[in-house]
Amino acid sequence: MTQQMKAKESPTNGFLIIDKASGMTSMDVVRRVKQATGKKKGVGHGGTLDPLAEGVLPICFGKATRLMELLVSQTKEYTMTIRLGVTTDTYDSEGVASEETTYSHLSRDTIEKALEKFRGTFPQTPPMHSALKIGGKRLYQLARQGIEVEREPRLVDVHDINIVGFALPFLTIKTECGRGLYMRSLAHDFGQELGCGAHVAYLKRTRTGPLSIDGAMSLEEFEKEAYAGNWRNFLQSLDSLLLSYKSTIASERTAQLLRNGQAVFLPIQGQRIGHLDTYRIYTECGQFLGLIRYDKPVDRWVPFKIFNLHERSPHFDQEHQVR
Repeated sequence: MTQQMKAKESPTNGFLIIDKASGMTSMDVVRRVKQATGKKKGVGHGGTLDPLAEGVLPICFGKATRLMELLVSQTKEYTMTIRLGVTTDTYDSEGVASEETTYSHLSRDTIEKALEKFRGTFPQTPPMHSALKIGGKRLYQLARQGIEVEREPRLVDVHDINIVGFALPFLTIKTECGRGLYMRSLAHDFGQELGCGAHVAYLKRTRTGPLSIDGAMSLEEFEKEAYAGNWRNFLQSLDSLLLSYKSTIASERTAQLLRNGQAVFLPIQGQRIGHLDTYRIYTECGQFLGLIRYDKPVDRWVPFKIFNLHERSPHFDQEHQVR
């Protein structure tokens, strides 16, 4: 029996963490994963990485694709090496240098003080070389035609940013950020703030949500396991993405009501529960049932993301407690 025939026989749900190599698009990775597994549908990625960038690229299988919106909205961590003194048209090393400026007068203290401006919430203008659509066209498509259009700045969040490598003209920083931040714009804008210009020389995403580079494998490693029939062993369960949420247990009757889309009463109701607070919920047998939200005006929990899974969650222990 071929690997492709096996893939069609049983549903596959979960997350795979690929350590994407530089030079590939995110969709290149998805196409190769589909080919290796024989999965033609129900496979997607959770958060685009530029071809230049390396690192964590979550691949979602089956019902995990329903959680992609939650995945891309979680915080991310990057390690980025910035080349000071050279501005490029694409804001990275693949672009054409448009300006070169001296940087020798900059000290580490001066650079660290300038970096303070890029902590917290601030407006950022998306780069022309990005996948953002304006007027139905991707910005990078317009940029390749030599067309530059006005882009509205957007508020972005940088939770933390620190220097981890200092060897001018190169500066390596580690950043934890929210959704929508363009790292290449961050490098460019930082260069403008310093007055010397800058661009991205190297970029690696080390975490997206709870999915870390420590649990990632290269695409080549995955393909080897896939053709040996072992690739499912590397999938993470659906609820592995959601462990930051509190959890509770549903009776068999409650589980059925939730699967039918009905609101339910649970013992965890109380004044400390806020409107639209979200919980993980499990069946008494340990299957991950999904996510529920508290509707305070009616004092009931409503289905948010409900699944019909048969396997026991690895995050449910023998005492029916979730960890």
